[in-house]
Amino acid sequence: MRYRLYQSADFAALYAVEELCFAPPYRFSRAYMRRLVRSANCSTWIAEEGGELIGFAIVEWGQGAEENSAYIQTIEVTPSQRGLGIGGELLRRVEDSAVAAGAGAIWLHVDAENSAAIRLYESRGYVRQRREEHYYARYRAAFVYGKSLTSC
Repeated sequence: MRYRLYQSADFAALYAVEELCFAPPYRFSRAYMRRLVRSANCSTWIAEEGGELIGFAIVEWGQGAEENSAYIQTIEVTPSQRGLGIGGELLRRVEDSAVAAGAGAIWLHVDAENSAAIRLYESRGYVRQRREEHYYARYRAAFVYGKSLTSC
C-alpha cells in the first residue's frame, strides 16, 4: 500500500472511485471535485495498491466557525478494499495535513447510517456535535463530528 499526495494525472481514477462509492444524488459533481483537488486550500491524499488508486481523502482549510479549522470533504475507499485500515490511514494523513496548515480543529459530516465511518471517527476522538436532517441531497441525515487538533 502506498499513500501520497494527489497529482493532476490522478483525476480520472479519483473520480472513478467517487462513482464507485456514491450514486447520484449523493455523488460530488466532476466540476466540484476538480475545484477541490485544484484548490490551494485543500490537501488530497491518495491510497494506491499496485499502481491502482483505491482510495482518497480531501481536507479543506478555513472551514467552519473558526478561521483556523479544517473540514474533511470526503474519505473514500473502494468497496473491495474497505475494512483494511485504509480509511483510518487516510484520516491520519489529512489530520496531519490540517495540523501542518495551522488548523486547531477539524470537523466533518457523516451519513447518519454509515456505522463503519462513525465507529472510525469516534475511535479517533471525534465527538458528535449535532444531527442535520436532509443533509445529503435532501434525503438523508448527517451527523456533524468535530475534534480538537491542539491536543494531537
